[in-house]
Amino acid sequence: QVQLVESGGGLVQAGGSLRLSCAASGRTSSSYAMGWFRQAPGKEREFVAAISWGGGTTFYADSVKGRFSISRDNAKNTAWLQMNSLRPEDTAVYYCAASYVLGTTHLQSDYAYWGQGTQVTVSS
Repeated sequence: QVQLVESGGGLVQAGGSLRLSCAASGRTSSSYAMGWFRQAPGKEREFVAAISWGGGTTFYADSVKGRFSISRDNAKNTAWLQMNSLRPEDTAVYYCAASYVLGTTHLQSDYAYWGQGTQVTVSS
């Protein structure tokens, strides 16, 4: 099993930046892709970004492409989501997740482990 804990959320003005962290523990010796998802009030959870085990492949939702950047350091068992040029529509609870799928995946069903989420609020 892999346990995931997100941090770094908060309140920021539109145009600002935040960096979310996801710390993994437990069965971290296995290779797993990491993903970030978000859920806004009254909406379904949606894919944001994903990164392969080695970090060589990344994949982004169109809505965040060019503004968000996903990265990871396997030696630290940590992944990050750098969020720039934030917009009010980015307001959501952000979740990190781990998947044993080779490469990257945007499908929630491919992710076996999930964190508890961290709130990001962008004011206009």
